[in-house]
Amino acid sequence: MTAQRTEATEAIERARDFLTANRTDLAAAKAGFSWPRPAEFNWGLEWFDVLAQQHPDRPALTIVEEDGSTGSWTYAGLSARSDQLANWLRELGVTRGDRIILMLSNQVELWETILAAIKLGAVVIPASTLLAAADLRDRVQRGNAKFVIARDADVTTFADVPGEFTRIRVGGTGDAPEGWRNYSDSVGAATDFTPDGPTPADATLLLYFTSGTTALPKLVEHTHISYPIGHLSTIYWIGLQPGDVHLNISSPGWAKHAWSNVFAPWLAGATVFLYNYNRFDARSLMRVMGENHVTTFCAPPTVWRMLIQADLSELTTPPREALGAGEPLNPEVIDQVRKGWGVTIRDGFGQTETTLAVANTPGQPVKDGSMGRPLPGYPVVLVDPATGEVGDEGEICLDLSDRPVGLMAGYHGDDERTAEAMRDGYYHTGDVGSRDDDGYITYVGRADDVFKASDYRISPFELESVLIEHPAVAEAAVVPSPDPLRLSVPKAYVVLANGFSPDAATAREILGYAREHLAPYKWIRRLEFAELPKTISGKIRRVELRGRENELHAGDATVDGEFRWEDLVTD
Repeated sequence: MTAQRTEATEAIERARDFLTANRTDLAAAKAGFSWPRPAEFNWGLEWFDVLAQQHPDRPALTIVEEDGSTGSWTYAGLSARSDQLANWLRELGVTRGDRIILMLSNQVELWETILAAIKLGAVVIPASTLLAAADLRDRVQRGNAKFVIARDADVTTFADVPGEFTRIRVGGTGDAPEGWRNYSDSVGAATDFTPDGPTPADATLLLYFTSGTTALPKLVEHTHISYPIGHLSTIYWIGLQPGDVHLNISSPGWAKHAWSNVFAPWLAGATVFLYNYNRFDARSLMRVMGENHVTTFCAPPTVWRMLIQADLSELTTPPREALGAGEPLNPEVIDQVRKGWGVTIRDGFGQTETTLAVANTPGQPVKDGSMGRPLPGYPVVLVDPATGEVGDEGEICLDLSDRPVGLMAGYHGDDERTAEAMRDGYYHTGDVGSRDDDGYITYVGRADDVFKASDYRISPFELESVLIEHPAVAEAAVVPSPDPLRLSVPKAYVVLANGFSPDAATAREILGYAREHLAPYKWIRRLEFAELPKTISGKIRRVELRGRENELHAGDATVDGEFRWEDLVTD
């Protein structure tokens, strides 16, 4: 074990313990918190290995498979194994600053590799196992990758990915395929790891290709402190405490997985818990949560919507903390979980480019539909896109005069895009919100999702929140549909819940419900039953639906399968 207790370690401990002590007092936490900003820092050596010395037998990672088999690894065990893997990777030629594409599922080798890469000072490029060869070619080229670590099942995908990079296979039997190395050979490496020197805090650690709802993925650059220390804010949001068992439903390759399956739980000294299922089943998930005493639980809206369609009372010991992330949660979902578990789901807002910035935090009043208030260390302001003035409605921005540690270094290799995002002294998130008199911020939508109908400004999220309240609606997306009189009208794409038919009667019932609960200028006038296009990280691609509407309604043509309110009712 190569633990290095340093001034940085102690500064992070003080900051974490201060946030934990004030976990239910947001005002005090904001007033007294300051970011640790070391000039040099290596999270693997100066934090994880230190925890491993303090709590060697505490489970750091537990994975339950669908068949019930379980694997568990302690802090000390992962510390020692990552030292060994770091030595082996060094023998293969990995040096400080080298880029490694990491394309694994929820398996222990993923966490071993992350820790080993940090200790070496290498750069990790997380990649989803759903990526196709074209995606991987882009990552290899723009990421300048020198190494790839991938599952045996994905070896064939790389056959069409050219480049001079070392390929390492995880899993499989026998000799590695031609051109590949076997990860399993690393167990023969030396176990005494010595770093080649200090790690600059501003050195690149992670390169994330964003999911790209409107364009090609951006390459987000994070440093050895922006995520490893920046996720102190995420700890505060989740309410993590030492010894907690934290379940976060997220796929490897995306930022939220690093947020809540790596940095936040291990900053807190908690256990990362995973349930590996091939097909989601709400009852099985709740059974596993109960059997393994999950104390904190975070899931995307899709999972919460499926959970409330089950009998929530089957989980007799609900988690202490329940979180929603990915996209804002609709009030109806929050209300159903509150009734079923006696726990209020707390929403939060962050991006791949940041850690958690705005949230409903433990012990504070929750206003349904609101993301909450800015977190300690995050100077959040709302900037009017037209005037640049700071007020109570506008683009959610961060004041760079007090730059949060959790903000990205920039968009790697794209100075122009970085400058645009950081213009006028603010980091611009591209999301629009409004703030009430108590400081709570309500999400309005992506700046490019908000649209006008009859000269009124429409927030798709607000309309979708009403639609999801109807029992027939499992998911919904609202986009502008061209209209010769009103310029555009709101149209809903709806995924039906089980037991409902995609017919005119159901459409009339859903649209009628929306009219009862929305102001007339917000009325949804068209509806189509369809699956929603999503990025591979699960975000709805409204831009694709908008494009479809523009094509279909270029001449106000009637669309097969589209229901219009005026056709469904008679005077």
